[in-house]
Amino acid sequence: MFPFSSQPKNLKANGVSAQKKNFKSVQRYLDIAEIRDGVVILKNGGLRAAMMVSSINFALKSQDEQEAIVYHFQNFLNSLDFSVQIAINSRKLNIEDYYSALLLREKEQSNELLKIQIAEYRNFIKGLVEMSNIVSKNFYAIVPYSAAEDFAQLSKGFLGGLAGKGSTEQKFTFKEEEFDKNKGQLWQRVEHVANGLAGIGIRTTPLNTQELIELFYMLYNPDISERGGLAAMEELDIAK
Repeated sequence: MFPFSSQPKNLKANGVSAQKKNFKSVQRYLDIAEIRDGVVILKNGGLRAAMMVSSINFALKSQDEQEAIVYHFQNFLNSLDFSVQIAINSRKLNIEDYYSALLLREKEQSNELLKIQIAEYRNFIKGLVEMSNIVSKNFYAIVPYSAAEDFAQLSKGFLGGLAGKGSTEQKFTFKEEEFDKNKGQLWQRVEHVANGLAGIGIRTTPLNTQELIELFYMLYNPDISERGGLAAMEELDIAK
């Protein structure tokens, strides 16, 4: 899906790893050249940073609080001299890890009454998720930087700006000093966005390299990603 060829550990036994040989051919259709130091590098030399942002329940705020939020958000938008994209990722809630933790806690519990209560709670949670089809939402702010790129490309959307047009042209390569310089400019923008959103009570966290890899893996492999997480970073075969 982008510059790496790996499958989650628990899927390799199911034969999914047989698709590994096809990954490199798929990569040429994407605009991502590589992911390095928490930065997405596009084939045209553009840089992207992704920040996970918290949410606020606007509907539960009082009228004065709502007006204050709108006012501060307006000021934040007016302070920007570059494009920022807000992306929302929705997917079915996966409770396998939580369910397994409850099952382990139930087995380790010596008090029979507590063991019964944990079992009933575990079954309740499982039934609730299966019946209600609960969806989790994650929010991201995408910050771009490029010395020469036309920022209008970002208007194609988060995935649109990363899914290529089938071009097989050679990826853009940075000299180390040039990359560090451009990364510094990108991070100044990231800090500006983080400070602006903090003014309306929204917390932000930049995604590191491993988190970016997992994010794009889930975006391009939604069915597979619901069944398990990625292998550790050092176990991934990163295409250089």
